[in-house]
Amino acid sequence: MTISWFQAAILGLFACLCSNSCMAGQAVGNYTIGRPLVGGLVCGIILGNLQLGIACGVAMQLVYIALVTPGGTVSADVRAISYIGIPLAMVAITSQGLNPLSGGAANLAKSVGTLVGTVGTVLYYAVATMNLVWQSFGWKDVHNGKLDKLTAVNFGWPWISHALFSFLPTMLLTYYGATAVSALRSALPMDGLAMKTLFTVGGMLPCVGIAILLRQIIGRAADFIPFLVGFTLAASLHLNLVSVTVVSLLFAVIIYEIEMSGNSSSKGGTTAVAEGPSDDDEEDI
Repeated sequence: MTISWFQAAILGLFACLCSNSCMAGQAVGNYTIGRPLVGGLVCGIILGNLQLGIACGVAMQLVYIALVTPGGTVSADVRAISYIGIPLAMVAITSQGLNPLSGGAANLAKSVGTLVGTVGTVLYYAVATMNLVWQSFGWKDVHNGKLDKLTAVNFGWPWISHALFSFLPTMLLTYYGATAVSALRSALPMDGLAMKTLFTVGGMLPCVGIAILLRQIIGRAADFIPFLVGFTLAASLHLNLVSVTVVSLLFAVIIYEIEMSGNSSSKGGTTAVAEGPSDDDEEDI
C-alpha cells in the first residue's frame, strides 16, 4: 500500500478539521471524527481499504478509550493517532502481509499509534502556542474598540497555526512515513526481535486504556460488578458490541430510576417531618 500526495493532503485536511473549531467544532471535530474509532473509517475510505482502516481504528481506540484533556493537559493527541498513526499502521500491516482481523495486525496498529501519539502532543502544543499570538491581536482590538475584527481572531488567523502544525506535518508524515514503513519490511522480519517486541507491547497497551477508564468510574469494589457484566455477556452468550450496549443501557435506566425514586422518597419524608407538628423533641432534632 502506498499513500499519494492527494491522499496525504486529504488526511491533513481531516487533521485540521479535528482541531479547528471554526470548521467542524469540538463536538463533531475533536470528539467525533478525531477519535480513532471514527478516524479509522475515514482513513479506510481515503486509502481504499475500509476493513483494514476500521480494524486499526478499533485497535487504537482501546488504548485511548479513557483519554480526556482536563485543563488543556494532553498526554497524547488522538487526532495525530487517527490521521497519522492509522494510515501508517495500515501501510505496515499491508507490507507485512498480515490479516487485517488478526491479533498480530491489531497489536502492530496499537504500537504504531502509541509512537505517533507523542508526536501529536508536540504538534498540539505548537498550535496552542502560536494561537497565543492571534489572541494578543484580539486583545488589542478589544482595547481599541474594534470588535468587528474579533471574527478574524477566532475564525481566520488560527488557520495559519493549523496549516503549519496540523496540515503540513500530517501530509508529510503520512506520505514519506508510508515509504519508510514499507522499507522497514526487509529490515524488520516478522520473526525478528523488533517485531516480536512490537507485538508484545501492542498486546498489553489496551490494559492501560482500560485501567485509566476504571480509575474514573470505579469508586468502590461493588462498582466492578456492572463493569464486568459486559465482558461476561460477551464471553458466555457471545453477544456483539451492539447487543452488550443495549443491555448496558437497560441497566443504566434501571439504576437511574432507582436513584431518582430514592431521592424523591427522601425529600418527601423530610418535608413530612418538617411540616407535621410533633411534641417529641427527639423527632424535631
